[in-house]
Amino acid sequence: METRSRFRVLVLSKTAGYRHESIPAGIEGIKKVGASGKFTVDASEDSTLISVDHLRRYAVVVFLQTSGDFLNQEQLGALKTYMKNGGGFVGIHCAASAMFTEPWYGELIGAIFTDHPEPQKVVVRVEKGNHCIVAGHPEEFAWLDEWYNFRANPSRDKVTVLLSIDEKGYEGGKMGDDHPLAWCQEIDGGRSFYTALGHFSEAYEDDKFMNHVLNGILWAAGMV
Repeated sequence: METRSRFRVLVLSKTAGYRHESIPAGIEGIKKVGASGKFTVDASEDSTLISVDHLRRYAVVVFLQTSGDFLNQEQLGALKTYMKNGGGFVGIHCAASAMFTEPWYGELIGAIFTDHPEPQKVVVRVEKGNHCIVAGHPEEFAWLDEWYNFRANPSRDKVTVLLSIDEKGYEGGKMGDDHPLAWCQEIDGGRSFYTALGHFSEAYEDDKFMNHVLNGILWAAGMV
C-alpha cells in the first residue's frame, strides 16, 4: 500500500440509489486539491475495483456520494481486508445512505442516513478546533446543505466528532441536542473519516469545505 509523499487515492462514485448531480464537481474538486496536496486521483464508477489486489495501489479510498447497495459481498470483503491492512477511508455525504443491511459498513461510516429536511442555511459548530481535519475553520460558520438525520449517533467512545449542528437553528432535525456532522476514527487497523456536508456542486469550489476534505484525506492516509 502506497503511503509515500506522493500517494494515490481512489474516488468511487457508483450509485445504486439516489444520484447526486454534484458528483462531477466533487471529482474535479478532489483532483484539484490532490494536485496541491501531494496525491494523485483515480476516479471511477466501477465497483469491481474494490478488490484486494487493486486496493493495494491506494493509500485512501474515497466513497463520493455512493448510494444504495453498490458493493457486493466480495467487494465488501475486500474493503474489510483493505482496512485491516491499514487502509484509509473517506466517506462524503451520501456515502452514509448506502449498504443499509451491512452492520460493518455502518461501523466504517460511523452512522447510517435516514432522512433530511429541505436544504437550509445553518450555523455549523467546530467541536475539535485543534484537529488537523478542521484546522483553520472558525469556531462557527454558516453553511447551506442537506442536514442528514441518522439512525443513531456515532459512538463518541469510538469516533472523534469534528463538526456538529444545533437543531434549534433549523427545521427538520431529529437527533436532539447532539447532532454530529463529521467525525473520524481508527477502525480495524485503518483510519476512517466521514463528512455529511457536500450536497451541492458549489461546495466543491469552496476553499473551506475542500480544505476539510483535503485534510480528511491526508489524515486517513496517515500523512498528518
